[in-house]
Amino acid sequence: MSKRNRILVMTGLLVIAIQLVPVRRDNPPVTAEIQTPDEIGSLLRGSCYDCHSNLTEWPWYSRVAPASWLVVKDVRKGRSELNFTEWGDYTDRRRDHKLEELEEKVSEGEMPLKIYLPLHPEARLTDAERQVLVDWARAERAAMGPIPEAGE
Repeated sequence: MSKRNRILVMTGLLVIAIQLVPVRRDNPPVTAEIQTPDEIGSLLRGSCYDCHSNLTEWPWYSRVAPASWLVVKDVRKGRSELNFTEWGDYTDRRRDHKLEELEEKVSEGEMPLKIYLPLHPEARLTDAERQVLVDWARAERAAMGPIPEAGE
């Protein structure tokens, strides 16, 4: 067997072997989903929920290593940063901070992540949709009123 063929066989065996590494794709229970107007809820579900909720729709490639490892890692990180299905469990201070971050990241085009969009073009936000989300987040923060500093 030629060196090239041995490399191909070894690569094929490695690809098969890494499929045996277990990856836990889960959707924990929804504990306290955010309540929003229908338009906002639709935008959040369409562009944010796969990474920022316990209602992730796991794509086919989340079952194929090594992509599965990256997808699960990204979803876990996204949920830990902001989880719209645990929103009601957040303190007012944390909600205010997350709304502020949402304003910033959405208005600057940082969210949804650029790496996510090629396989999920439906998640792309138009400039008008970005503005709707930013305006909503600002209005929510304003409606919350002043948040006392820690220890007050």
